[in-house]
Amino acid sequence: MSFDFSPAIWLLLACVLVQLYYAAYYFLPFASRPPEPEPGEAAAQPVSVLVCAHNELENLRRLLPLLLTQEYPAGFEIVLIDDRSDDDTFLYVQQLAQYYPNVRLVTVDRTPAGLAPKKYALTLGIKTARYPQLLFTDADCIPATSHWISRMQHGFRQPADMVLGYSAYAPEEGFLNKLIRFETLLTGGQYLSFAWRGKPYMGVGRNLAYTRQVFTSTKGFASHIRSLSGDDDLLVQDAVARGARVAVVAEPDAHTLSEPSHTWKAWWRQKRRHLSAGRSYRFSDRLRLGNFIGSNLLFYGVSIPLLFSRPDWIPLAGLWVVRTAIVCFTYQRLSRRLDDPLPVALLPMLDVVYFFYYLALGMSLFLYRNLRWK
Repeated sequence: MSFDFSPAIWLLLACVLVQLYYAAYYFLPFASRPPEPEPGEAAAQPVSVLVCAHNELENLRRLLPLLLTQEYPAGFEIVLIDDRSDDDTFLYVQQLAQYYPNVRLVTVDRTPAGLAPKKYALTLGIKTARYPQLLFTDADCIPATSHWISRMQHGFRQPADMVLGYSAYAPEEGFLNKLIRFETLLTGGQYLSFAWRGKPYMGVGRNLAYTRQVFTSTKGFASHIRSLSGDDDLLVQDAVARGARVAVVAEPDAHTLSEPSHTWKAWWRQKRRHLSAGRSYRFSDRLRLGNFIGSNLLFYGVSIPLLFSRPDWIPLAGLWVVRTAIVCFTYQRLSRRLDDPLPVALLPMLDVVYFFYYLALGMSLFLYRNLRWK
C-alpha cells in the first residue's frame, strides 16, 4: 500500500493528531470523571460574596433575591460594590441593607487615573469583606441553583486556595447565540480540564472563588492594575506562580448563568477585551493553548486550498471525516458534563466559524490594541 501523499496532507495529519491528543488527555477524561460528592455542612466556612456593578440596577433586581435565598448554613454576606453608577443602584442596595444585615454596600465615586476601574472597585470590596473566603460573580449573572454558594465553597475542602467554576450563557434563538455558547463551552473545557490536569491558567470572574490570603500574596491586582482585563485570569496566573492550590467545581448546580451579547459588535468588543490578557500568560500556558488553537487554524488554513487539488481529495476527505468525528464526540461529551447542550449537527459549522472568528480577533488585537471599559 502506497502512502505517497503531499506534504500538506502529512501536515494535516499532524494537526489531527495534536487535536486528538488534547481530546484524549484533557477533554474526554475531564468530561468522563464521576460526579462530585454532595457538599456537607461539616467544616464549612462563612463566605463573602462580592458583586461589582456599574449601572446594573435591573440586573441587580434579578440577582440579589437569588443570592439572598441561597441555602448555605455556614453563613454568608453579600458585598455589593457600586462602581460609579449614575442610576438608582445605590438607593436599591441601601434599601436592601436595611432589611438584610448580610447585605453591605461599597461605593466607588471615582477611579484614580490610570487604574482599571473594575480592579480598583474589587480591591475596595475585598478590603471591606468580613470573611477570609471570597466568592465572585457579576451583576449580569444569576446562580443556576440555590446551592451555588454551597457547591463552590465545597471546592475549598479538596484542599484548595482557589476554586474555578463554570459560567454558561442563556440559550436563545439564532446562530450568534449558539456560537457564543460554543465558544464558552470550548473555553470552559480548556481551562477546567487543564486545571484538573494540574495546569491551571485562568478562571472567569462570573464564577470564581479564592481566599484573602491568595489576594494578599499576589499584592492584589498590582502586576496588572492598569490593564482593563485580567481581574480573573491574570490573578489566577499570579496566584499559581506563588504556589496557590486550584480546585475545579464543574457540577451543574455550581454554575452561574449570564445574558449573552445580542449583536455581533457587542460580542466582538467583549471578546477583544477577554483575549487581550492572553499576552501576559506564562509561556508554558501560551504554548499549550497556542498548540491547540494553532493546530485547528492550520488544519482549516491548509485544507481550503487542497479542496481544489484533485490528487489530494481522497485523503483530505478522510481526514475531515476523522476530525469531524473527534470534534462532535468530544464537544458533545463536554456539553453533557457541563450541562450546556448544543445541537450536535451544528458543531462542525460552529467549529469552523469560531476558529476563523478567533483568527480575526487575534489580528484585530495585534493591529489595534485600544480597549474600552464601562
